[in-house]
Amino acid sequence: MNIETAKQRVIGLSQEIDKQNYNYHVLDKPEISDYDYDLLMKELITIETQYPELKLDTSPSQRVGGKVLEGFSEVVHTNPKLSLGNVFNESDINDFDSRIRKTVDEDVEYAVELKIDGLTVVLNYEDGRLVSGATRGDGVRGEDVTTNLKTIKSIPLVLKDKVNIEVRGEVYMPKKAFEQLNEKREEAGDQLFANPRNAAAGSIRQLDSSIAAERALDIFVFNLESIEDKSLTTHVEALDYLKLLGFKVSQDVSVCRTAADIIKVCNEWSDKRGELPFEIDGLVIKVNSLEQRDALGNTSKSPRWAAAYKFPPEKKRTVVRDIVVQVGRTGALTPTAILEPVRLAGSVIGRATLHNEDFIKEKDIMIGDTVVIQKAGDVIPEVVEVIKEERDGRQKPFIMPDRCPVCSAETIRESGEAVTRCTNVSCEAQLRRSLFHFASRDAMNIEGMGPQVLTSLMDKGYIRDAGDIYLLKDKKEELYKLDRMGEKSVNKLLDAIEASKNNPLGRLVFALGIRMIGQRAAQQLASSFIDIDEISEANYERLVQIPEIGDKMAESILTFFAQEQNKRLLQKLKECGLNMKGSKLEIIENEYFKGKTFVLTGTLTKYARDQAKEIIESFGGKVSGSVSKKTSCVLAGEDAGSKLIKANELGVQVIDEDTFISWATK
Repeated sequence: MNIETAKQRVIGLSQEIDKQNYNYHVLDKPEISDYDYDLLMKELITIETQYPELKLDTSPSQRVGGKVLEGFSEVVHTNPKLSLGNVFNESDINDFDSRIRKTVDEDVEYAVELKIDGLTVVLNYEDGRLVSGATRGDGVRGEDVTTNLKTIKSIPLVLKDKVNIEVRGEVYMPKKAFEQLNEKREEAGDQLFANPRNAAAGSIRQLDSSIAAERALDIFVFNLESIEDKSLTTHVEALDYLKLLGFKVSQDVSVCRTAADIIKVCNEWSDKRGELPFEIDGLVIKVNSLEQRDALGNTSKSPRWAAAYKFPPEKKRTVVRDIVVQVGRTGALTPTAILEPVRLAGSVIGRATLHNEDFIKEKDIMIGDTVVIQKAGDVIPEVVEVIKEERDGRQKPFIMPDRCPVCSAETIRESGEAVTRCTNVSCEAQLRRSLFHFASRDAMNIEGMGPQVLTSLMDKGYIRDAGDIYLLKDKKEELYKLDRMGEKSVNKLLDAIEASKNNPLGRLVFALGIRMIGQRAAQQLASSFIDIDEISEANYERLVQIPEIGDKMAESILTFFAQEQNKRLLQKLKECGLNMKGSKLEIIENEYFKGKTFVLTGTLTKYARDQAKEIIESFGGKVSGSVSKKTSCVLAGEDAGSKLIKANELGVQVIDEDTFISWATK
């Protein structure tokens, strides 16, 4: 295949994949099987690998993720992204309506739509192509998360019209995807996400975009922030136009003319919100007329023309049948209430975490108590209060065990901590969960080494620590004899183990299971040091200088690397050939870049945007997503749009790609 033929095939494949993404993720009407879709994507990636110059920023292959970022650049929004004022009851809604009508003389109608419980983001398109995406942040400044947002298949990379447009949307995680994610984290002994909102926010802020790609995120675009050369009169009209462009917008929008109509819609959704496949925490009430919105204006914190109606949390009574204790991978003993099953907020609840001994004492929870429960964030079951009037003398107090329920070792509660821990580092519960975590997708990502396989390997005595995973190649014949582990499965597992040796250091640091060190902190450590030895030898003062690493986290790191068993494990992993090198960015002094803020716009012909960004950062500069007075320089490629215009208006220096190359090579 010559390059011209390849180019035409890439265009055809990209258009077909975009079409199928739209059908599946926006219209919910798939036309082809997942298998056929995967074949199209595989062919596209193969051609782009053979001809890198054909790979565009807007290629569907960009949705796969895989790039590991050093950090997120700051984005200054073109206009403030204000938060909404809240209303909680009928009286508040009537007051809101009265205030609107005092300012606007003519008739008023409202658009009432679902308030998706997720993370607000801002998307910018130039000539119909996605050029940047950022978090809302504090409303003035957010973070550039373009690479992660590209992995969300309901976000169009190319619109159906070549417009310059900015939109606002809510990234969310569907309930089913959230439950599956937490199940995996529980199996691995990881801390659970409290709710889908936290899971979505945590996924979008991953430095490794492949993690965001795996998290089944979705988006509803809910507002048109700005558009060039087009006039619209109402919010509903704007939503219809956004849908025509290819955005996923909510279909559940009601147009109301009175406060009574709004209250009726709010009550209806309060009753049926549990039927939705995603979480909502209320409804948003907006003046529909865009002209009236302008007349109403904003306060310093929120628009006067909109308000958020917040649902009251649903509560139910039930009985605490028992309180059991689970042992996590860090040895933490967590009491859990076994409840008389009750239906709450759309699901049957039979368990609720009681967190720790202090929580139980504070709430005065006893076995046999009648309690009121609700879902924290409408997701995680929690005990709100005890109905002490229901006590009849048969209730029993809970006593935190002084021996581990798994290994019978002594338990301790250190001064200043709320958590009781098992003192046995070889406790089977700790070891099992630690190994689940080590092999999990977010850590070393050893495909085929799930909880069942690991349990079998531990039961046979083949694995006693993480280092033994890399010695399994010497036990090939024994592995063939395990249940459901034929030659093909064994070879696939061993290949995955071998491949994991080349993982970035950040994954290994996370896999080690250092208390309080999550994925982001692990990545920060890996990008701040040359290798694992430098991390292990760092003192407290050096550690707390690293973004994300606080006092307690630094102490946890020091404690981990001071323990002899952990030193032995690291030595064993080194001898097995695991990558121990960090990704510390070497900054080279360059007067053209050092200390300056760059903005990229248009299509670059010799570099992908990510490559240009890496070059700028390697010379001590930083990249922002929008042009402002603080911008030092704009790198303008072909078909540069509104950012170039704004740079010229502000008198910001603009360079072309040839100038950029000459600066980078001096």
